[in-house]
Parts: sequence; structure tokens; C-alpha cells
Amino acid sequence: MDAGDLRVFEAVARLGGMNRAAAELNTVQSNVTTRIRLLEDRLGQPLFDRHSRGVTLTAAGRRLLPYANRVRDLLEEARRAVEDDGAPKGSLTVGSLETTAALRLSPVLSAYAGAYPEVDLVLRTGTTAELIEAVIDRKLEGAFVCGPVDHPDLASETVFREELVLLSAPTSTGLDGILGRDNLKIVVLRAGCSYRQRLEEILARRGAVNLRLLEFGTLEAIVSCVAAGLGVTLLPRSLIGRVWRDGRVAIHDLPERDSLVETLFIRRLDLTVSSALSAFLDHARQSPVEQDAAA
Repeated sequence: MDAGDLRVFEAVARLGGMNRAAAELNTVQSNVTTRIRLLEDRLGQPLFDRHSRGVTLTAAGRRLLPYANRVRDLLEEARRAVEDDGAPKGSLTVGSLETTAALRLSPVLSAYAGAYPEVDLVLRTGTTAELIEAVIDRKLEGAFVCGPVDHPDLASETVFREELVLLSAPTSTGLDGILGRDNLKIVVLRAGCSYRQRLEEILARRGAVNLRLLEFGTLEAIVSCVAAGLGVTLLPRSLIGRVWRDGRVAIHDLPERDSLVETLFIRRLDLTVSSALSAFLDHARQSPVEQDAAA
């Protein structure tokens, strides 16, 4: 068994068919089929169940797949390391919370794109949980997430700091009155959102029970619903006035232990930091909003 065998195996497993794998690998189906059969003979285990729609992994194939993925990723990293001569270029895919993208990254992205036009930069947004998983799975070179993050495979550094506030409709009463309501609704992003988790913890400590969820996919939808009086949410103070106008929602201060949060940049410890990523992080660290803690 060698790296070539595992490359063929990984392609068949990912694409679900010998013919599709052959097309991607720029070879003929008979060559792929032969390589898979020889690999199965060497291992003494069938790796795929064959059927009319293609193939599916056997139990042995599922056990082998993570190793094939690691070999694929290592070969790709080796190729990129050889091609990286210190000048930022090529592809760079990073992730970010939607709030961080809206608040902090526009000047960083603009300056970076101007300085390094040979880098093809892709920014993907998601929740903290989604972004951590994508970095661990090597789908992102790194991501801006809400801290703290404690994972043995990840390195992290604080890049931004935010002050979180509770937002409600402009006509709402004070914070105590809002939190004392029965059947309080919280307007949040999907599960895995760190602000959602913190809001639930804050409300639990204050004795708010029987919470009802209104879940939306965008920040604009959340703020619109809060402004209409459908519930409350937790977001960085800086969004108000910078992204949304003052007066659209009421802002309620929280104790420091609940309000202060760090935005971290995370990456895999075992991946070499490319020149493109290194330059991007330099721009983020030097951003004038880097230490813009809310006042």
C-alpha cells in the first residue's frame, strides 16, 4: 500500500463510484477498479460494497478512510510548502463569525487585497462550532471565533475584543423587567453560535425559565425581529451605530463577566503557516480596531 493507492481509494470513497473517481484522476475506470482490487487483496478486506448506483464503504473502508484523508492532506500541504517561496500568492480560505466579518474585517480585507493581489482569498462565515470543526477538518486554514477555545490540535491568539449587550425593542422596559417576563423569547442564530450559548447562560443565572427560541440565519433578520418586539438577543455593542442605526433597538448593559468576550484566530498546530496566511494575520493584528474594546 502506498500514497497512490490511498489517493485512488479516497477519490472513490468521496465520489461514490469508480467511474467518477477515474474522471477526477484523469484515468480510465479499469485502472481505478484494478487499483482498488489490488489494495483489497493486500489488506485482506473488502473496502467497498458494489451496487448499481456505485459503491459504498464497508466497515474496513470506513476505518481506512481517515488515514487516506490524512495522507491526502499531507501531500497537499507538502506541495504548497514547496511552492511557497515567501511571497503571498495562491489560495487562502479563512472563516469568520458573521459579527466579526461585519464589524472588523472590511478594512483588513481591503488592505490585504490591495497589498497582495496574487492571493485568491475566500472568506466563509459560520458559528463558532461550525468554524472550529472546519479548521480541524482542514477545510479552512484558520478562522475568527468566539473564545475561549481549548482543543489540543488548535493554536489560538486573541485578535479582537468585544463588549456584548442585550438588545430588545426600543419600547421595552428595563433589563429586570425584560428578564422577569414569562415565556421570554430569545432571537438567535442556529445552534453552535457562541453568543446564543452565552445568552442562555446569562438568562439561566438570572432565573429566566421557559425560554422560547426564534432561530434565524442572518444577523439582519435577528435585529429586525428584536426591533419588532418579538424577543431579545445578545450581540456586540459596536454593531449598533456602525452596522445598524441608533434607536432601532434598545441597548441594555451587562456585568463585565457577561459582556466581555475575545475573538480568537484559530488554526491547526500541525499545519505550516503559509506566506499568504502569515501576511493576512499581520494585517489583522495591525488593524486600527484590533484592541477596540467597547467603551
